[in-house]
Amino acid sequence: MTEVSGEPAWRRRAVERSTRAAKLRAEQRVQRFLDSAQDLIAEKGTTDFTVQEIVERSRQSLRSFYQHFDGKHELLLALFEDALARGALEIRAAAAAEADPLRRLRGAVELLHAQSRPQPHVERPLFSDFARHLLVRNPAQVAAAHLPLLAVFTELIEQAAAAGAIPAGRPRRRASLVMQTIMFAAQGNGVPAEGRAAPFTSREVWEFCFTGIAGAGSPAPE
Repeated sequence: MTEVSGEPAWRRRAVERSTRAAKLRAEQRVQRFLDSAQDLIAEKGTTDFTVQEIVERSRQSLRSFYQHFDGKHELLLALFEDALARGALEIRAAAAAEADPLRRLRGAVELLHAQSRPQPHVERPLFSDFARHLLVRNPAQVAAAHLPLLAVFTELIEQAAAAGAIPAGRPRRRASLVMQTIMFAAQGNGVPAEGRAAPFTSREVWEFCFTGIAGAGSPAPE
């Protein structure tokens, strides 16, 4: 049977099948490049490696690499975006397990704080090296990479406001401020206490964020 456009249905199905197969092959090649880059980062403890090393590790061609990425920067950006997207999914899943909207928001705040804190003896060059340079050179790309996380916090703030747990208004703007507060507090050394730096705890960060959202004089619920 012929379509209205004049193209036979079998031809359309054949083209669609071919397109799906090509898309799958491309996704597999891209993933091999990403996996190889991750392996190199883990081995070297740095993002200081060459495109040629990635190509050799993945056992693919240089031509194939440049078919999918403009260069090393775009590959590292893909890894950075993927890491943030996985973190956002983890927070969304943890929040979904809570019935109370305010507890969902608190859980998200504390989990993002835990995700963002440096871990002793664990190197994260993608964040300590690449992301910091990216923040200086191309902050728009950093902002774009954080969009999945921003969406999660915006939704949680909207839900808490809808339940009457916090005042309503400008959820996306609030979400951005909360996220930046959490991540900055997690990366800092805290404040001096008895001759040493005392890192901020997840509870302190939550109480500070809640007061900022709900307004002064509103004690954070336990």
